[in-house]
Amino acid sequence: MSPSLLSEAEIAVAIEQLDGWVICRNGDQPGLSKSFQFSGFNAAFGFISRVALAAERANHHPEWQNVYHKVTIRWTTHAQGGVTDLDVKLAQRCDNIATDSGQK
Repeated sequence: MSPSLLSEAEIAVAIEQLDGWVICRNGDQPGLSKSFQFSGFNAAFGFISRVALAAERANHHPEWQNVYHKVTIRWTTHAQGGVTDLDVKLAQRCDNIATDSGQK
């Protein structure tokens, strides 16, 4: 089953339910973005590894950047041209993983 593209109104509702996530655009395509800070590089890398496993299981991969203890993630569904229910689900999963990984 393919992910369902969310309307702007549905994205706004999702953002209200997500902790610290914002809508960001890459050109015309919206995405969900958040920066996480950890105690150090090892904790940040552990978070990245756990998110990578969740992303692989979902066959849906984020755009991300890591600088020492900071990880920035952006979820969007390129094939759908925007934010889908799967992006929201994986954003929530990131928050859960971050809590377990020692997020500051």
